[in-house]
Amino acid sequence: MPIRIFIDQGHNPGLINAGASGNGLLEADVTYQAGIYLKELFDDDCRFEVRLSRNSPDEVIGSDTASSLRLRVEMANEWPADYFWSLHANANVNPLISGSEIYVYSSPSTASRMAEKILASMAEVARTKDNGVRVNPNLYVLRNTTMPANLIELAYLTNEEDADLLKNDLFLFSLGIYVGFLRFLGYL
Repeated sequence: MPIRIFIDQGHNPGLINAGASGNGLLEADVTYQAGIYLKELFDDDCRFEVRLSRNSPDEVIGSDTASSLRLRVEMANEWPADYFWSLHANANVNPLISGSEIYVYSSPSTASRMAEKILASMAEVARTKDNGVRVNPNLYVLRNTTMPANLIELAYLTNEEDADLLKNDLFLFSLGIYVGFLRFLGYL
């Protein structure tokens, strides 16, 4: 039976749970496309089955932030997925802050071990700063999923260099996640 991965492309287009913006990029657009690239990588490997939270760029999940988060988690839990990743692009008022980080519910855990492999590979392949794996049990999608879950902050929309990578080399972030997950499973 294939390993089931649920990829949540964090945030929506429009005004409902819209996410961040910076340097001409919208978080919902970046995460949507990163999820598509990631699914395409896994679709070529019969060991995996992948579902996305958003299957078109204009798809909106929920009627407000609370229902958007709840529905994303319900989709993963009811499938049921073996692993859950929520893709995001960070923002900060300080435009000098850059890099990638992954949030987990607790550590040590399966999720934190997975996050370490994914983050190291993503930072290496996409050429971003590795800001480390961080514990945050308050994040809804980490607190309410029933499988190991990572909230993956690809890079900072508000940092010019990171935004350039997200705009021009987004596929490399997805490839890094893919390679890191294969390393976590011991396939590489």
